[in-house]
Amino acid sequence: MTRIPSSRPCFVGHELEYIEEAVRGGHISGNGPFTKRCEALLERELGAARVLLTTSCTHALEMSALLLNIAPGDEVIVPSFTFVSTINAFALFGARPVFCDIRPDTLNMDETLLPELVTDRTRAIVPVHYAGISCDMDSIAKTANDAGVAIVEDNAHGLFGKQDGKVLGSTGDFSTVSFHETKNFSCGEGGALIINNPKWVEAAEIAREKGTNRIAFNRGEVDKYTWMERGSSWLPSDLLAAFLLAQLECKERILELRKSIFMKYCSRLRGWAAANDVRLPLIPNGCESAWHMFHLLLPTPEARTRFLAHMNEREVAAVFHYIPLHTSPMGSRISGKPSGCPVTERISATMARLPYYDDLSDDELDRVCEAVQSFRV
Repeated sequence: MTRIPSSRPCFVGHELEYIEEAVRGGHISGNGPFTKRCEALLERELGAARVLLTTSCTHALEMSALLLNIAPGDEVIVPSFTFVSTINAFALFGARPVFCDIRPDTLNMDETLLPELVTDRTRAIVPVHYAGISCDMDSIAKTANDAGVAIVEDNAHGLFGKQDGKVLGSTGDFSTVSFHETKNFSCGEGGALIINNPKWVEAAEIAREKGTNRIAFNRGEVDKYTWMERGSSWLPSDLLAAFLLAQLECKERILELRKSIFMKYCSRLRGWAAANDVRLPLIPNGCESAWHMFHLLLPTPEARTRFLAHMNEREVAAVFHYIPLHTSPMGSRISGKPSGCPVTERISATMARLPYYDDLSDDELDRVCEAVQSFRV
């Protein structure tokens, strides 16, 4: 029996054709024609002042930390239930993480806890739109504005998701997205920095070009380019951008495929979940999900352990998700003080994710659901 993976990259459009076009065009380094087409498409769809492709979402977060001049002694508020890159990018510049617990419904940062976490050393709040479901950005923005701190939205899961008609990632000074092969839109490894506040555009272009004003030179705005500020090499190959463009051009198709899989899981598993005290994902009113994943919340850690073993025996890759950052060796060491995040700890210990990818077939989905339904808590 062939094992059903938790995720796999999918071809949906002109990926190979565009890569060949890039090779034949003779520009395969960064900032070529396909890079510019991707950035223009994203700027148009997201209403951003500027979009800059990067080599990863991690690097986009690092760019935001550099632009905000994060330094030792600064504090950055992040959810404990997230991937390590969310805080690692700021810790690289010496920031201390302040871990925030999550809401039990959306699994996003609990915005009601933020006012008590903000101090005079807070430089940024970094909400994560978990599974493509929006955080309460109105409340987060109010706290940030009252404190005079920046917002950097980690939108690795939520590209093209919306809340009340507003696209995710459009509230903060910056947002970041991921094009890793596990994400909805992929080029294997890649990301982007979304710049909503126009005041950061020039500095961001310089930062991504190793600290030089090369982009201004290429536009004919200066007669030579030179070292202007700190920066690094965060620009992806145009080959990656060629692959990515093909995926972005199929935006509607990809989102519809993923929504269909999500809804089939809900329909098939709703009765089983109710009978076994298992919680399915919640989509709040007004939310247009990005359909990034489908998870189950088992009633106890012991039930989750048995469930994962049960699925593995049936050659279905059900997997857990994040280990709470505040309990990790590094998180405990650099946060400087214990951070209680009981909801995060409970969710981490009871979550299981089901296989989820664009071309998950009906036969595969049947196998997954049959395996799930044969489990008894």
